[in-house]
Amino acid sequence: FRGGLFRSAGARDRGAGRPPGGDPGRGPLPAPAEIVGVPRGARAGGVDAPADLAGRRVVVTAGGTREPLDPVRFLGNRSSGKQGYAFARAAVARGARVTLIAANVSLTDPAGVDLVRVGTTAELREATLKAATDADAVVMAAAPADFRPAVYAPGKIKKADDGSAPTIELVTNPDIAAELGERRRPEQVLVVFAAETGDAEANGRAKLARKRADLIVINEVGTDKVFGADTNAATVIGADGSVTRMPEQSKADLADGVWDLVVTRLARRP
Repeated sequence: FRGGLFRSAGARDRGAGRPPGGDPGRGPLPAPAEIVGVPRGARAGGVDAPADLAGRRVVVTAGGTREPLDPVRFLGNRSSGKQGYAFARAAVARGARVTLIAANVSLTDPAGVDLVRVGTTAELREATLKAATDADAVVMAAAPADFRPAVYAPGKIKKADDGSAPTIELVTNPDIAAELGERRRPEQVLVVFAAETGDAEANGRAKLARKRADLIVINEVGTDKVFGADTNAATVIGADGSVTRMPEQSKADLADGVWDLVVTRLARRP
């Protein structure tokens, strides 16, 4: 679970962490309303986005953190990192300098990024807060583990003699997105994510307010359609009250659609 130095073709990789881990337009947004996000291939003329992030520095997080229980087990989640990697590739294509912080991702490294590998939520926090200091935008696509074991067992945890399961005490991990929201500069754009069940939009709005973010990307995860898939659908809610519905499309197209929203907000910042 230790973040380590690893260099691969096409990605500038900087290990980090300690062990326990079309024209977007410059006018005002429409009045808070529902906007429908259209897959990029269906946009006017099928033209790719311009280099509207040129000169910008952005941070993207991807994957899922793991909290070790013992030498062979961990608490984690099902995030593959595909959506975060799509955000990183799209930002590079639009001219940004990208720091990609990857937590336990087994994918081909995107070309042209500064890559930082992390394992645990503590490592992700350290790397993200450091990278975000002078970033124009931060996209928190990673899925940090909400909890970690209170005590790491140096030996493999075994069943009791009577076959009963052990009791494992958990403690809450730091809320990285909320900390970013408290620390960010006024001109920085912060995008957070919510994997929700039940009343996804209501839960997402509450999370957006708690994190003090500009945008929240909400995925409904009651099925197996999100984790590990090549497509995604989302509802993006803005702090200004805007709602953008993005129908199922490739994760690359969805990333571009969210970047459109980020670029519009960056254009209005001082």
